[in-house]
Amino acid sequence: MSSSQPVIKVEQLSKLYKLGQVSTGTISHDVNRWWAGIRGKEDPYLKIGETNARESQSDSPYVWALKDINFEVQQGEIVGIVGRNGAGKSTLLKLLSRTTAPTQGSIKVKGRIASLLEVGTGFHPDLTGRENVFLNGAILGMTRSEIKKKFDEIVSFSGVERYIDTPVKRYSSGMYVRLAFAVAAHLESEILVIDEILAVGDIEFQKKCMGKMGDVANKEGKTILFVSHNMQAVQKMCTSGLLLKQGLQKTRGSMEKTIQEYLSDASSARSYVEVQNQSDQQDLPGQVLSVQIIDEQGQRIPEISVGKIWSIKVQYQINKALDSFIFAIGLSTELEVPIRTVFTEATKVAPGQYEAVLSYTDIVLSSGRYSIAVGLSNYEKSFAYHADIIQVLISDISELDDERIVKTRASGLILNPLNIYVSKI
Repeated sequence: MSSSQPVIKVEQLSKLYKLGQVSTGTISHDVNRWWAGIRGKEDPYLKIGETNARESQSDSPYVWALKDINFEVQQGEIVGIVGRNGAGKSTLLKLLSRTTAPTQGSIKVKGRIASLLEVGTGFHPDLTGRENVFLNGAILGMTRSEIKKKFDEIVSFSGVERYIDTPVKRYSSGMYVRLAFAVAAHLESEILVIDEILAVGDIEFQKKCMGKMGDVANKEGKTILFVSHNMQAVQKMCTSGLLLKQGLQKTRGSMEKTIQEYLSDASSARSYVEVQNQSDQQDLPGQVLSVQIIDEQGQRIPEISVGKIWSIKVQYQINKALDSFIFAIGLSTELEVPIRTVFTEATKVAPGQYEAVLSYTDIVLSSGRYSIAVGLSNYEKSFAYHADIIQVLISDISELDDERIVKTRASGLILNPLNIYVSKI
C-alpha cells in the first residue's frame, strides 16, 4: 500500500436500525433523544442495540447493522468486501455512497464516488438510456461536453446501442446492469463502489466488467470497493480485503488472508464425520458410514503442516453383492476448484463392511483448506455420493527441511519440487 494520504478513511463507523415497522419510535423515545441532544449527551438508545446476529432471538427492538468499523483505503486500491448475508456489506457501501447516514463515526472521502448498489440505482425509469447517462454525469459534476466525449465509449461497452433512446423502465435487469456499470466505470469519478449486482449479468459481461475494473484501477488510479460472494472473482481481482461478521469488522488485510478467514469461519475443519444414513437407505446397494483424516500414525487430525503425509480413511457398507463396484475420492479447494479424483478399478464385492485408505504421498499441497468428496457406484452408476463431506486444513508451518517446498508459498496448489534439466544447444 502507498504511504500517501488515504482516499477513504473510516473511523468508528456504526449504523443502528430499529426493527419492526418503519417509524421514529414512540413519542417518549423522541423526547428522550431530543433532551439528550440538548444536554450534549449520547443518544440513550444507542446503548441497547445488539449485534446483527440473524440466528439469535432477542427482545431488543434495535440492532447494529455495523458497529465500530475502522479502515483506510489508498488510491488505486481494489478492496474486496466479503461476509455472510446480513454481515453489513451493503450497509457499509450505502454509508460510503452517502445514500444513508451513519449513527456514529465518520467517513472522510477524497474525490467523487460513483456507486452501483442495486438494479436501477441512479437511473430514472421514465428517462431514456441516453438521458440517464447525462443525468449521472451531471450528478458527478461533469459538464455536458465532458459527458459527450465519454458517451460513445459508454454505449459501446454496455452493448445496448439499439435501446439507448428507449426508457430504461423497459430494459431487462441485465440491460440495466450493463448500462449502469458502463456509466459508473467510464464517468469522471475517483472512487467506484460496486455491490453484488454484477451477478445479474451474463458470464461474458462479468468477465468484461472484471477486466474494466482492473484497468480503471491500474491505469486510471481509480479506487474500487467491491462486494461479492464469488471468492474466485475477488481473489483474482482485489488487492486487499475486508471481512465483516454480524456487523463487526473481523479482518482487514490481504485478499488471500481475508478469504481464508471467511472460509474457515464458514466451515470449521473436522477430522471425523459419521454419516447419518436414513432407514430407507438400507435398500440401496451400499452407503458411506464414516470418513476421517489421519496422519502417518493413524491418529485423527483436523490440521497438518505442509509436506507431511496424511490420509483419508473411509468406512462403508455394502448391502448386496455387486459385479462392478467402484470407490472414489475427490479432492478440491474450498473455492470448488477440483484438484484430483481417484477411482478404484471396477471389481466384484460381497455384502459387508469395508474400509478404504487413501494416502497423499505423491503430491504436496500448498497451505489452505481442502474439501473431500466420497462416492460409491456400480456399473459407473452412483448410489452414494457425499460432496464436501469432510475438510482438511493444511497449515503453512512446515517441518520439512526441503527449502524448495517451504519457500514456494505462492507457487500454486501443488508444491512438489521437480527437477528441470537444462542443456546448451
